[in-house]
Amino acid sequence: MTQIQGRVYVEGRLTETFQDLRAGADVLRRPEVMVWIGLVEPDTHTLEVVAEVFALHPLAVEDARKGHQRAKLERYGDTLFVVLRPAGYDDEDERVEFGEVHLFIGPRFVITVRREARPDLRVVREILESDPEFLALGPEALLTAFFDEVVDREAPVIAGLEEDIDEIEEDLFGESDIDPGLTERIYRLLGQVITFQRAVQEHPAMLEGLLRGADRYGTDDEVRHRLRNVHDHTVRVAARVDTARVLLENTLTVHSTLVSLEQNEEMRRMSGASLRLAEETIEQGEKVKKISSWAAILFTPTLIASVYGMNFDLMPELHWSLGYPFSLVLMLGLALGLWGVFKWRRWL
Repeated sequence: MTQIQGRVYVEGRLTETFQDLRAGADVLRRPEVMVWIGLVEPDTHTLEVVAEVFALHPLAVEDARKGHQRAKLERYGDTLFVVLRPAGYDDEDERVEFGEVHLFIGPRFVITVRREARPDLRVVREILESDPEFLALGPEALLTAFFDEVVDREAPVIAGLEEDIDEIEEDLFGESDIDPGLTERIYRLLGQVITFQRAVQEHPAMLEGLLRGADRYGTDDEVRHRLRNVHDHTVRVAARVDTARVLLENTLTVHSTLVSLEQNEEMRRMSGASLRLAEETIEQGEKVKKISSWAAILFTPTLIASVYGMNFDLMPELHWSLGYPFSLVLMLGLALGLWGVFKWRRWL
């Protein structure tokens, strides 16, 4: 449901409020006032009325209607269209969460359009209304305050990311074994850093554009000073984000290398164990060969002796005078023959 809140300021002080867009246009006929209109979840009709009443460019209105825009600053005549994406960090899920606010900055009006809880513009409003001298400097003072609030909220985000990077480095270089699952955490966090980097990298250029046009559009010196201060903060945040991205990319490379080294070491240990097992198997095989060879050599005389020890009357050579020495020679000869064969086959 569309929510409309209009506020009228005279010399930086709140004088009245309204909820009708056309009433806001009527108020602007008074030269000493500045109007701030806040729209929450506006429907298409509301945006069309705003565009008609305040002569907003159709392209900018279309962007505000669609949403999901990147951070940017565009000028349409004497009206600025600004998209800001305030960020927050969910440390438990290690996820950067973004809001989105669209601002139309006219000569004596500011229109904000948002569809989500973030950002809470009451914080900016309270800061501005507590400093009427700065608020009296006009719509660009409001824009500067919006930028300042967005950039201030980026510092805890990058701090949270850096803290999680430190935790990853402790896990990576700690005394415990390398966790292959750490790769997934590094990769997910790197994705969050890249997303955050894309959101903040536009801010320095946007502020530089405002500063370049300061002379042309008569921006007050105090607003310029604050814009430069916010610009310095955005540059520092952007540098920290770049550093965080490089650290995570290097950490991902190091972790992959350590996992590969550990896997190679494990493979070497497994190969060594396999080699020892193979050696033991071969050694056992050699022993089995020797035992089998001697068993065969000893079995042959036993077989012959068992045959002639059966004591049948009609056995051949039973009553032969040379039968006993013949059997001994036969047993010895077969044993020696088998010994020679096994020796030749290297079983003995």
